Amino acid sequence: MITESDMDDVFQALAHQTRRSILDRLRAQPGLAVGELASSFDVTRIAIMQHLRVLEQAGLVISEKDGRSRRLYIHAVPIQQIHERWTDQFSAHFASRLTFIKHSAEQATMKESSS
Repeated sequence: MITESDMDDVFQALAHQTRRSILDRLRAQPGLAVGELASSFDVTRIAIMQHLRVLEQAGLVISEKDGRSRRLYIHAVPIQQIHERWTDQFSAHFASRLTFIKHSAEQATMKESSS
């Protein structure tokens, strides 16, 4: 279960457009080196490193040492945990409402066909 503090870190990390773009890039190309990632943005390598630090602190990016470089991977578990926290609370309600609507529609169809 994700804590409120961890959720705050994730939302803060996702609040910046460049960090969201970094995550999109890592989702499309897992294992990019920091230099490869930085070269695709119109900001300095230092700025990318700062964004990566925020993403790593939020648990959204994992880096692995590969010789002299670091390979970067998206870690989507925190986003999934937030998604589940929000949707689990509401899905039971909506599932019961959909069942009621389905049942009502079937009843109406049965009444029409018996008439």
